Amino acid sequence: MAKEYTDPGPIKFTAVIRRNEAVDNSSAYIHFPFDLKETYGVGNLVPFKATFDGEVIYHGSLAKMGGPHAMILMRKDVREKLGKDSGDSVEVVIELDDKPRQLFVAPDIYQAIRTAGHWDFFEKMAYTHRKEYIKWVEEAKQPETRDRRIKKMCQMLAEGKKGR
Repeated sequence: MAKEYTDPGPIKFTAVIRRNEAVDNSSAYIHFPFDLKETYGVGNLVPFKATFDGEVIYHGSLAKMGGPHAMILMRKDVREKLGKDSGDSVEVVIELDDKPRQLFVAPDIYQAIRTAGHWDFFEKMAYTHRKEYIKWVEEAKQPETRDRRIKKMCQMLAEGKKGR
């Protein structure tokens, strides 16, 4: 059964990009300053669309990671588009995004996964994991690189790896 969310409409706030500086290559994130249960009617994993500084859009899930606040990951590509990093402030607009997430899988990728016998596993993975695999393959500039990545992806799926 799908989760049912309360939609409070767009939520605007300013946040500081944070990172655990004591850990090399730690992920950057911002705190979501509202209680998920009170705001969305569920306690964790709320799908959202964020707009940062009015220009960069990112889709993800609000997640509690053991602390009192839910967090929003600030991926490197998002920070680069914003020209910001840890310690910088960012204007944030969060909107509930509970529509089913669709992912286009090119015919050659689909055929390779299906032929390798891993389509059922691939389909059951979280949208984000599937998206990362497809993005990695699609970013290849040369056909040979694309072919190598498709083979590597099938190998990783055979090993039960859900992420790249």
